[in-house]
Amino acid sequence: MRIKAILHYLGLIIAIIGVSMIIPLLWSLFLKESQAVSAFAISMALSIAIGMILWRLIKVKEKNISRREAVTLVAVGWISISLVGALPYTLCGAMPNFLDAFFESVSGFTTTGATVFTNIDIQYQGLLIWRSLTQWLGGMGIIMLFVALLPLLGIGAARLAEAEWTGGKEDERLTSRMRDTAKILWLIYLVMTVLEFILLKIAGLSNFDSTMVTLSTIPSGGFAAYNLSIAAYNSLLVEGIVLFFMIATGVNYGLYYFLLWRRKPGKLFKNPEFRFYILLLLGAALLINLDLIINMGMSIGEAVRYGSFQTAAIMT
Repeated sequence: MRIKAILHYLGLIIAIIGVSMIIPLLWSLFLKESQAVSAFAISMALSIAIGMILWRLIKVKEKNISRREAVTLVAVGWISISLVGALPYTLCGAMPNFLDAFFESVSGFTTTGATVFTNIDIQYQGLLIWRSLTQWLGGMGIIMLFVALLPLLGIGAARLAEAEWTGGKEDERLTSRMRDTAKILWLIYLVMTVLEFILLKIAGLSNFDSTMVTLSTIPSGGFAAYNLSIAAYNSLLVEGIVLFFMIATGVNYGLYYFLLWRRKPGKLFKNPEFRFYILLLLGAALLINLDLIINMGMSIGEAVRYGSFQTAAIMT
C-alpha cells in the first residue's frame, strides 16, 4: 500500500472542504459577524494550505489507486474532514472544547443530526450555515464529489467510489464509468436542493431559513436553525414541503435516474426496495396517527400533521 498516494489524494479532499468554507465566510461577512469571519478565514486558509501541501509536494507516479488504498483513503478522509470541519466551532468560541466541536462536525458529515449545542438560537448564522452545509456535503458523500470532480483518477476513481458507496458494484452502476455515475447522482442532489429552496421561499421563509431547512432536509440530517426546530415556523405549508422532500430524498437516487433520464417509470414502481419503503412509511404513519387519535385525543387533522411528519423524520 502506497502511503504517499493516500496522502496525495487526501490533500485534495481536505482542500475541497476548505474551499467550501467560502459560503459561511461570505454569509458571516455580509452579516458583519466579525468573530465568525475570523474563524472561517483561518479555518479556510489552514485547510487549503494543508491540502495543497499534501497534493502538490507529495508526488505519485501511478495515478490509479488499489482497492486497499481506496478503502484506507475513505476512512482517513472522513476523519480528516471532520477534524478540519471542527475548526470553525472552536475558533469562533461557540465550542471551546475541541472534542465537542469534533463531535458536532462528525455528526454533520455523517448526517447523524446529534448536537452538543444547548441553545441554537444564539449562535452565529454563518456557523449554523456551516453546520448544515457539513450535512449537505456528507449526504451524498464528499468522496463521491471527489470522484465526480477528478476524471483523471480513472480506474482509481471507481475503486474509491466503491469503497465509499455500496452502490459501486458493477451491476448497480447507472453508467459504465463510475465518475459519470457520481456526476449524475450529484446533479439529482443539486436539483432537489434548488427545488426545495425555491418552494420554501415561495412558502414565505427567509433566505437564511430556506437555506437551513433545505441543507438539513435533502441529506436527511436533522440540524435545525432554532431550538424549536421546524415547529419554529408554525407553518403547515412549510411542514408539507419538508415532509415531501424527506420522503423523496429517502428513495434510492439511482431510481430517479431511470425515471427522469431513461424514461422508465417501471424501474421505480417495480423496485422491491421502493415499494417496501413506501409501504413501511404508510403503515408506520397509520399506526402512529391512530395512536395519537385514540390515546392522545388529537383530531384527525392534527394526528396526520404531526404523526406523518415525525414518522418520515424518524424513518429517513
